[in-house]
Amino acid sequence: MIDVILDLKVVIHFVRDIRDPEHPYSLEQLSVLSEESITVDEKLGRILITFTPTIQHCSMATVIGLCLREKLKNCFPPHFKVDIKVAPGSHADEESVNKQLNDKERVAAAMENPNLRQLVDECLYSSEL
Repeated sequence: MIDVILDLKVVIHFVRDIRDPEHPYSLEQLSVLSEESITVDEKLGRILITFTPTIQHCSMATVIGLCLREKLKNCFPPHFKVDIKVAPGSHADEESVNKQLNDKERVAAAMENPNLRQLVDECLYSSEL
């Protein structure tokens, strides 16, 4: 694997076109994700993405987080640490969503579900078609 430079512009480049699971728009177009919602620590190799679901009871918040995690997993070497969270106060089940998105075993189990995997892939790769 080639060396990857970790900075905000690189991270934004990789995630800006992820499509929302329920809308034909990107997460950036829907203001679910913005440059301000991404923090990069180059020295520690850490990425923190805090996204804002469109509504408090968004049933797709976990799917959005899985899309972000999968995209970054595919773009950066495994030694980079990625944290995905919903913005504080932006989701009715914030604690549960954050727990799901940052537990490796839960994420792996979720991505083994063929229907969920297909939905995530559609969100990640629909802009490339």
